[in-house]
Amino acid sequence: MKTKHFRYHKIFESQPLKGWLFKLWNWWPPFLGAGIRIEQVDPQFRSLTVRLKLRFWNRNYVGTQFGGSMFAMTDPFMMVLLIQNLGSDYIVWDKAASIRYLKPGKTDVTARFEINDQILEQIRTELTHKEKMDWHTQIQVIDVQQQVIAEVDKTIYIRKKSKP
Repeated sequence: MKTKHFRYHKIFESQPLKGWLFKLWNWWPPFLGAGIRIEQVDPQFRSLTVRLKLRFWNRNYVGTQFGGSMFAMTDPFMMVLLIQNLGSDYIVWDKAASIRYLKPGKTDVTARFEINDQILEQIRTELTHKEKMDWHTQIQVIDVQQQVIAEVDKTIYIRKKSKP
């Protein structure tokens, strides 16, 4: 007897998410426990803002933002925005990421994710000439004074699905 496994990414591929449904991720235990919240979602999934509140349970040893939580707040969102905008003809996966801490996070911090027509067109054009690509972007984590406190370099694997 074969068991069927639930594949969560099929939800993202099958139909566009609604903004309110996307915000249900705020209740996902890793985000909830870390204090990560999706604050804003563009109706066309072209931009998204995430906030990490500084709370007593997510401070590090010296009382500032825990670096792992800052890294986690940047994890899936660019990939999901690309999945939503490129559509079901493409396979999109987070491939790699690195973070540089520039200043201590002494306040709440935010990260903004944005894509536009130019980015989407560049990806589609590049994939007409080759089978797969690694797309690189940088996300900045900023504090309430609008100072960059960390930079996250992301590499996202993208390829066009094979026709059966």
